[in-house]
Amino acid sequence: MPEYRKDPVVKRWVIISTERAKRPHDFQVTPEEVKTGFCPFDYGNEHTTPPEILAFRPADTQPNTPGWWVRVVSNKFPAVDPELPVDRYGHGMYDAMTGFGYHEVIIETPDHTSTFALFDYKQAEEVIWAYVTRFRMIAKDERVKYILIFRNHGKEGGASLAHPHSQIIATPVVPKTVQEELDGAKDYYSYKERCVFCDMINQERIEGRRIVEENEHFIAFEPYAARFPFETWVLPKRHSHDFGSITEEEVKSFARIMKDVLHRIYIVLNNPPYNFLIHTAPVMDEGKLYYHWHVEIIPRLTRVAGFEWGSGFYINPVPPEDAAKYLVENYQELIEKTKSE
Repeated sequence: MPEYRKDPVVKRWVIISTERAKRPHDFQVTPEEVKTGFCPFDYGNEHTTPPEILAFRPADTQPNTPGWWVRVVSNKFPAVDPELPVDRYGHGMYDAMTGFGYHEVIIETPDHTSTFALFDYKQAEEVIWAYVTRFRMIAKDERVKYILIFRNHGKEGGASLAHPHSQIIATPVVPKTVQEELDGAKDYYSYKERCVFCDMINQERIEGRRIVEENEHFIAFEPYAARFPFETWVLPKRHSHDFGSITEEEVKSFARIMKDVLHRIYIVLNNPPYNFLIHTAPVMDEGKLYYHWHVEIIPRLTRVAGFEWGSGFYINPVPPEDAAKYLVENYQELIEKTKSE
């Protein structure tokens, strides 16, 4: 029978539609061919991007030249501009403000044909350090209220360039989606005096049916009220509202679990397009007691259509328990099959 499930954070209902259920392997996709040719992010083309904001490179190399293994530059076509003042104004009954903000690109590797799922652990860790470094620096700007780090993979995931990269956008307002999480987490804390995300971690570890990966500092699972097939969340086990407060040991664990989860998705679902995003508390330290930073990984395997847009419900044809089981049980089998071919 179909089942309604309620997200405990934002109180959003989803429909787990077993009547139209698909088996997990029905979502295998045909991977996109990585386009070659000129790419501004490639090794040797550093002069074609905006100047480096940050680069991990040997000390004896010059900025904006080869030698790097991670680079951060301003987006060449930014959605927002850090040089603008933050001015609010009205337009009749409507509210508006100038387009202040930061929009940066993290070029994750010189290798055009790789992807986060295929990085070794050291390269994944270096990318995470680039996230942390830029997050902490941007957070010092008192005009910034929110910093979103995200990754688009594949054309259907919104990636305009195939070269592995992530993005950072910082804004003077808190996004509506994050505000809904903050409000829901605060309500839960007011009622139970516990963090809703910490309770989710405890519940998932008790049941064990939706866990995909776990290490010393992090856990990854399919959320109980998953909106999409194979939607996967990654959370620190330590209660922490602020991504910028991640420790050196946690960076290593975070890089490892992100690489491992994305590699599972890469192997089991045949490299599907996806988005991942890091939800953290606003930089003004809101939510210290009740919010919990986390990553949401969303493979782009289904389309949002009229009912979803009109109702706010999501219809997920794969129960998260089945998705977790498929990611866990089929991964090693497919790895061995790939080695033997």
